[in-house]
Amino acid sequence: MVLVLNGVLQAKCPQDTQTLYNAHPVYRETAGQLLAIPNKVVGPVGLLYVQQREFAATVSHDKNVSIIGADDVTTCIIVVVRHSGSGAVALGHFDGSGTDEAVCAMVQRVQELALGYPEGRIELQLVGGYTDAHHFSEELFYSIMNAFHKQPVEIDLTLACVGQLNSTIRGGIPWPIIYGIGVNNKTGE
Repeated sequence: MVLVLNGVLQAKCPQDTQTLYNAHPVYRETAGQLLAIPNKVVGPVGLLYVQQREFAATVSHDKNVSIIGADDVTTCIIVVVRHSGSGAVALGHFDGSGTDEAVCAMVQRVQELALGYPEGRIELQLVGGYTDAHHFSEELFYSIMNAFHKQPVEIDLTLACVGQLNSTIRGGIPWPIIYGIGVNNKTGE
């Protein structure tokens, strides 16, 4: 177990988003910062688009890719794994299928792309899901956290804008606020 939450190594992973946010209020703050960023429309030039049940990885010096991203996320969760020293980044669109294998492959790929960069840490960001009536997003959140908890390397959760923090009410029905994100692999934004 090497999942790090708010700078503290964890003996077990949180069972749900409410537990995470209650124990580590900093994730409420970082989610609020993400939600405050104005929407940007991204064109196809330089975009590496990731569909549901896919992940892709790239490096900051990639000549063809400047943004890696996904959208059409409702109960799904976008998972970003980034090496802070090299800028190597992987982004996946998780729906609950093959979660353990995808997490392992993403971490391994980012480590491979970060070879030669002794400084830096592996950071994890989760965006998506909402307070859906069937609790699919909560189950997926736990599955993802549990899969990262099993990894043999230290992984630092830096952003969790999932579940209740990514939910709004329209006409008495919960809806997700964020449906997609993109990561600028040159700057990490």
